[in-house]
Amino acid sequence: MKRKRFYYIIKLQYLGFRYHGWQKQPDVITVEKMLDKTLNYVLEGQKFKVMAAGRTDAKVSVNQTFIELFMYDEALDLEAFLPYLNENLPQDIRALQIQETDAKFNIIQHAKLKEYHYYFCYGQKMHPFAAPFMLNVRENLDLELMQIAAKYFEGEHDFYSFTFRPTPTTNFDGHILSCEILENDVIQANFFPEKSYYLKVIGKGFKRQQIRLMMGALLDLGQHKICLEEFIKYIDGKNRIKLTHVAPASGLILHKVDLD
Repeated sequence: MKRKRFYYIIKLQYLGFRYHGWQKQPDVITVEKMLDKTLNYVLEGQKFKVMAAGRTDAKVSVNQTFIELFMYDEALDLEAFLPYLNENLPQDIRALQIQETDAKFNIIQHAKLKEYHYYFCYGQKMHPFAAPFMLNVRENLDLELMQIAAKYFEGEHDFYSFTFRPTPTTNFDGHILSCEILENDVIQANFFPEKSYYLKVIGKGFKRQQIRLMMGALLDLGQHKICLEEFIKYIDGKNRIKLTHVAPASGLILHKVDLD
């Protein structure tokens, strides 16, 4: 007899600082591993499967994303399930919402837009408590030049230079809808520097470590290690310039995912 399946979308957020990314790996703690462990307990061993809208690297945090939960044989009591799940999840992972969907929905294909933020400050050394959320650059930065340069990422480009360890089959084409550097008024804490900033990038899909490579190039420009003309050459992948400055992961936050 064919087993009946049930489909759910869970909106999720987590602080990634202590995790080795989303995907399960042997011998290290990951968000997916912790979520699976919690679901196995909450569902009392009932068979299930989880698929995410995207993966994050070690120490990268998520303000809002989605996962798809596949259940077998028995439907969930949604009103009771969400608080019970949160009660058993670790404090740095929270489920925000759950809703039922159907077999036609695919979490990968229906992830329409992703908005990433990369937070940073510069100058005086910041409070250590801020380390999970932003990068502290001790040198002064030419912020105005970085803001001008960020706009060059917008549009359709060959992002060869901003793809970490590409394979022979990697497609370097990408489309960024919006890219800008703004003063941080999004995440706040009394131990944050008086002024901090963030790179805001919106697009449908991104290459491996693309945002961190983009941020690395912007930081090099802001410290006048490169000039604007050289920076612009990076954005044309036909130049096949290989970049090595990958900004630290802890400043990167997947701010939100929009679904179709």
